Amino acid sequence: MTRLVIDPVTRVGGQLRLEVELEAGAVRDAWLSGTMYRGVERILLGRDPREAWLLAQRICGTCGTAHALASVRAVEAALGVRVPPNARLLRNLVAGTQLVANHAAAFFGRQLVDWVDAGAAVQADAAAAAEFARSLGAEQPIDIGELEIARRRIEATAASGRSGPFAGGPWGHPAYRLSPEADLVLLAHAFEAIDWRRRVTGIQALIGGKTPHPQSFLVGGMATAPPWAGPSKVAPGQHLWGTGRQVPSALTAERLDAMRTLVDDAVTFCEDVFLPDTIAVASAHADWAGFGRGRGHFLAFGDLPEDDADRPALLLPRGRVMDRDVGRLVEVDQSGVAESVGHAWYEPTAEALQRPAESGTTPRYDGPRPPFETLEGFERYSWVKAPRYEDDPVEVGPLARSLVATAAGGGDLPLRLSRAMALTGAPSDAAFGMLGRLVAPAVEAVVVARRMRAWLDELEANLADGDLAVADVSRWDPASWPATAEGWSIGESGRGAVGHWLAIRDRRIDRYSVVDAGTWNASPRDNRGRRGALEEALVGTPVVDATRPIELLRVVHGFDPCLTCGVH
Repeated sequence: MTRLVIDPVTRVGGQLRLEVELEAGAVRDAWLSGTMYRGVERILLGRDPREAWLLAQRICGTCGTAHALASVRAVEAALGVRVPPNARLLRNLVAGTQLVANHAAAFFGRQLVDWVDAGAAVQADAAAAAEFARSLGAEQPIDIGELEIARRRIEATAASGRSGPFAGGPWGHPAYRLSPEADLVLLAHAFEAIDWRRRVTGIQALIGGKTPHPQSFLVGGMATAPPWAGPSKVAPGQHLWGTGRQVPSALTAERLDAMRTLVDDAVTFCEDVFLPDTIAVASAHADWAGFGRGRGHFLAFGDLPEDDADRPALLLPRGRVMDRDVGRLVEVDQSGVAESVGHAWYEPTAEALQRPAESGTTPRYDGPRPPFETLEGFERYSWVKAPRYEDDPVEVGPLARSLVATAAGGGDLPLRLSRAMALTGAPSDAAFGMLGRLVAPAVEAVVVARRMRAWLDELEANLADGDLAVADVSRWDPASWPATAEGWSIGESGRGAVGHWLAIRDRRIDRYSVVDAGTWNASPRDNRGRRGALEEALVGTPVVDATRPIELLRVVHGFDPCLTCGVH
């Protein structure tokens, strides 16, 4: 039996160590370790709840929008604040942009070189590559000239001697299945994706003032006022008179038109490039249909509310799928979430599974003294806790959301996922493993990008009808708050389910807990010794060459884990 260590695992968020035991050319057991403590929950203690979102979003530069939104919603829940419809629409546009951009960045920037051979790409025939590009179905496929430019960029980067995605890769590995021409097209699209992502995140910058870490969230709504700067007479709960009168507004007709152009750009890229590319990769690797299946339990908190009801309809539905049974949707509530620290570097808790709403945790490192060769023999081996839903390990993320949407019935997402998976030519149950994790994010990006058009239409219609409210500030003054209050919010980041829980005492944060997608998926074993979702998915993965274990990286990157968020 061979023990293999990868530290650090690159192309993930944060610091990740992977150790596996190999037996007969496959993974027999796996351990994931988040190796850097963050402590944002503790930083928030004693702070003004109104500024919690501003600090909470610093958990991550990629998923920051999701944490800002979860935090501000948790405070609003504690104080009994309801946001106006325009605030909901603006928040959806910012969150939708983050989700779509992150999915594309995950595939083209973090996963692609696990599936595409850059060494073969530079040997491709440009004319044949252009023909392959046309076969993907885009209205304006990449041409020979652009492919030649991409080839030169790959060659120059590889020859430069500098570290990067094309330096020292496992080129020629037998696990690669695509043709050199397909390799070149997909890498050319990856270069295109860099510029596209820069453009599309302009939506966040227009609404939020900057990206990453938008600055316009507000307890009560959004600090993004229309150019009229509010009514001439202040009604209870509306903006203070004069706010932003000298500040260019994101909600002018000109800037709304600019956002519409960017949304259309996002739809085109996702439909013509992103989704066809994931299908092409999955189609060429049909032998991976049975790998990375894991335990088969999937959880989605759901997000992107479509109305202003107490229990709004969600574009991304809430629920669970257990044992891969998409014929039955199991309900979900925040009270089912609890965490184990039995194998994590924290002080033991009174209960084996502790609810995040009940109390915090205290860090205590008792692992090997660095530098060390292995974590073997240490019961506690990660800064990531082990969250469980009703004592079950679950997988979260775009695949989980797509399967939950399928179980919920109706909507665009299940139909598009089914069609996309059929195009891969893989078996009908391939969606539950690695191929599903490749395709589902692109399908979800298409659905969300298309829906952003409708949110923008609704926002413009509201403004045209004279509905200018973007915030309810009736509870802004701490004098209006109760002596104690508790709130929570559950929703989604691009990477999966996110929850924030807090308690307020004497107008200050008394307790704050976060459970993130990275916590769910990259968790260590729990109090009963059960692996986390990613550890479980690694078991059974074949490894042809232990010196170039790209198969392991495929599984890890398929979850797009963020340890920065997972440890927070």
